[in-house]
Amino acid sequence: MLRILFSARVVVLHLLAIGALVVCGLLGRWQLGVFEESGGPRALVDPAPVAVATLTAPGEHITADEAGRRVIAEGTFDASKQLLVAEREGGLWLLTAFDLGDGTYVPVVRGWVATAQDPAVAAVPEGRVTVGGRLQPSEATDSVQRRTRQLPQGQVLTVSSAELINLWRDTKLRNGFVVAAEQSPAPAVAAKPVNVPPPTESGVLTWRNLAYAAQWWIFGLFAVFMWWHFVRDALRGRAQKDAPGPDAGTEPAAPEAPALPARTVP
Repeated sequence: MLRILFSARVVVLHLLAIGALVVCGLLGRWQLGVFEESGGPRALVDPAPVAVATLTAPGEHITADEAGRRVIAEGTFDASKQLLVAEREGGLWLLTAFDLGDGTYVPVVRGWVATAQDPAVAAVPEGRVTVGGRLQPSEATDSVQRRTRQLPQGQVLTVSSAELINLWRDTKLRNGFVVAAEQSPAPAVAAKPVNVPPPTESGVLTWRNLAYAAQWWIFGLFAVFMWWHFVRDALRGRAQKDAPGPDAGTEPAAPEAPALPARTVP
């Protein structure tokens, strides 16, 4: 039996079966990976930056298509209208009102600091600046949480346009806020930029790739079945060849002498 299993012809069958099983398994895993990735979020086309005034206005909500868009704002920071947004990645956001020069303001997150004593908190840029960043919709305010949490003076939990209107009185505030990514001229003491990923959309599962993965694995199982079939036939053929014949082990009978004709007596 071992001589048959390790003969040159059968060894080739072993190698072909192993190769087919490995290839089919890898191809099936690749198609499964494509299927899994198809359901993840996909980055949308990131349009060129536009003026912030074209996407947001006082009293108007930001649409889903406008959220995450790159914008440019030109104007001046108002140091008298600045807040710290608590509980942001273990630190605080610097939120400052930005005067667009047309009688309206837009909140700008200048960056992230670890503590309220960071030098960047007081280093509000002076003069006319240009801020580039991404537009974000107003955050929802949890009134229950705001009442139960006692924050220090000058700190808030959310960047909510409805709340900022009450805090920054006599200010015509545009809805939403801008998370700054760059500023010109650069501030003397800059806070750590807040990373805002580009807008994404939900992916659609490609069930066709899942079917392809199943097909490759079925091909691998079929290769194993054919290997077993050929090896079984080889073993059966050898067994039949080595099996003794039906008359093996018995000596042939001696031929009988011919009978003599009977002699008649006269």
